[in-house]
Amino acid sequence: MSDVKEQAEPEATMSGGKPPERQDPPSMGLVGWLRWTWRQLTSMKTALILLFLLALGAVPGSLIPQISIDPVKVSDFFEQHPKLGPFYDKLGLFDVYKSPWFSAIYLLLFISLIGCVVPRLKVYLKALRARPPKPPRNLHRLPQYEKFTLDADDERPLLELAGQELRKRRFRIETYDGALGAERGYLREAGNLLFHFSLILALVGVAWGALLGYRGTVLVVVGGEGFSNAVAQYDDFTPGRAFGAEDLPPFSLKVKDFDVKFQEDGPQRGAAREFNADLSYQETPQSPEKSYDLRVNHPLKVEGTSVHLLGHGYAPRVTVRDGQGQIAFSGPAPFLPQDSNFSSFGVIKAPDGRPEQLGFEGFFLPTAVIDQRGPVSVFPDALNPALAMTAYYGRPSTEEGKPQSVYQLDKSKLTQFDNGKGDKLRFQLAPGQSIDLPDGRGSFTFDSYDRWVKLQVSHTPGMNLALAGILLAILGLMGSLFVHPRRTWVRVRTEDGRTVVEVAGLDRGPERGLGDEIQAIAQALKSPEHSPAGPTSQEQP
Repeated sequence: MSDVKEQAEPEATMSGGKPPERQDPPSMGLVGWLRWTWRQLTSMKTALILLFLLALGAVPGSLIPQISIDPVKVSDFFEQHPKLGPFYDKLGLFDVYKSPWFSAIYLLLFISLIGCVVPRLKVYLKALRARPPKPPRNLHRLPQYEKFTLDADDERPLLELAGQELRKRRFRIETYDGALGAERGYLREAGNLLFHFSLILALVGVAWGALLGYRGTVLVVVGGEGFSNAVAQYDDFTPGRAFGAEDLPPFSLKVKDFDVKFQEDGPQRGAAREFNADLSYQETPQSPEKSYDLRVNHPLKVEGTSVHLLGHGYAPRVTVRDGQGQIAFSGPAPFLPQDSNFSSFGVIKAPDGRPEQLGFEGFFLPTAVIDQRGPVSVFPDALNPALAMTAYYGRPSTEEGKPQSVYQLDKSKLTQFDNGKGDKLRFQLAPGQSIDLPDGRGSFTFDSYDRWVKLQVSHTPGMNLALAGILLAILGLMGSLFVHPRRTWVRVRTEDGRTVVEVAGLDRGPERGLGDEIQAIAQALKSPEHSPAGPTSQEQP
């Protein structure tokens, strides 16, 4: 045949005929490319890659300061890294979870999971309605196989006995001509589907909270004016993309008292053992006032919003008089803790002082001592409180309308006081003490101190949905790990006047105890004590 072909080709060429042209495969076209792209996107491989990229993309959110959580650290990062900061900002690394690239991965993963689950759900429902398959012709080729013969006078209904035994083992059975087909483990695929569906549920919950939720923090002085749930009252506020300021519930609260206890001895001396805040709150301006004991992990729930107690500190109460004897500042000024002994740094500003504005910065020391390091605090509780401050003065500045941090003092236009001996003026005061500033520029009085608490106010509407998704994912993962899909067949036939029984099985996954189960079923059919008695149990998938 090959010689004939070889001779025919030259003849066709010599006679003027053209050799057959090679045909290119037909073009896929736009629809074909769209189908191919959809298949690639909805494949399990792509879903796993996107899930890995989502986890990898979340890493910068935990390593790089986020503007939605701590804008002060972001500002410090720009100052410390003037070249790297703008580059990170262009990549969206200071707001990872709202960046376009993270949102794209999130959305693609959502679509991929839906594309994986829906077709598999159809296949699973079809398999759930299908009958267990017929036994193969050659059962002896299966991984586990048992064959035995019985005497011809054994008149037990073996197929009925086999059905009872398989039902006890939670098999769904189907009767064929002289044989039984049985199958179990349908819940394994249900577990896989539940796991993927739960991931979709968790993604929806997280997206719901990111769109319609909000979070903010605020420092509230104990016994002070309190807090009203308005954007202007927050120290920092992060709304969801679809959340507006008008959606804030109109509740208000006051911190009436704050109780804190520290370990006084032992290796954990100074550790906080208990702190809780006594609150009074109103759900609306017209609602009656209610009380609540706010503690760690026991948030206040009001109008769908959670109020958590995050931390606490000290707010020295001071009075500053200017050079004209007028009060330029009076009240508590929150200081921020810097160490475990609550050595707290803070700033006091008196920009309206005349003829010159005044500014102060320094430390509040709850239990002040003086050692080689200077004034320090040796215990977090206020056993010997003191203020260690430095003072500045300068020409009054005009208001520029730009927001300024209450925890930073702009010293670019200020001059530090000296003590008249050529040294910088530094002073330490106990409660009730005061100091006159040099050259009659005013005075500073340390009246007393208050405490403040840091509250986090948040509303995450999708949290319960995301939590349900996580729990269902664990349940589905358990089903896919511990449910063993398995098929078993029993065939009974007569051969040479004897009854031949064949029992075979096949695991549709890793083999786990299949041989022992086949032997147990065969042993149950061999034993003459087994006979049908009473109704059988219902078939279960």
